[in-house]
Amino acid sequence: MGKHIDAAKLFFEACETGKGWAGCAAYCYPDATFSAQTGVLAEIDTLEGYTEWMKGLFTPVPDGHYELKFFADDVERNCVAAFAVFHGTQTGPGGPGEPTGKSIAADYVYVMEFDGDRIRHVTKIWNDTVSLVQLGWA
Repeated sequence: MGKHIDAAKLFFEACETGKGWAGCAAYCYPDATFSAQTGVLAEIDTLEGYTEWMKGLFTPVPDGHYELKFFADDVERNCVAAFAVFHGTQTGPGGPGEPTGKSIAADYVYVMEFDGDRIRHVTKIWNDTVSLVQLGWA
């Protein structure tokens, strides 16, 4: 097993349970970057910004949780990949309107790029359009 897997798992758990930057910062560079080819996340380019966005998602979707499907370390490229499904129901305030009571099951992948022992960049691969439709937001 590679040297990055433990830090990547701790980061992933903190991010995907809504701990925000306070819970994720120990595993990342302060200026770590973020990218995703999605409309919802188009304005977010820092990992701090993304972890705070994830934290905010737990307001409209308070029962949000992930189902981990795959986690692997590519030692040669200093990257760790995680594939999961995010589940939850919009019962809380937030989103584009009143709670819809609709549920989400969103497939997504993170590729976490390391520099030394910390994350330098995360790419999220996710179809936000499908998720917005599932929640009744589009």
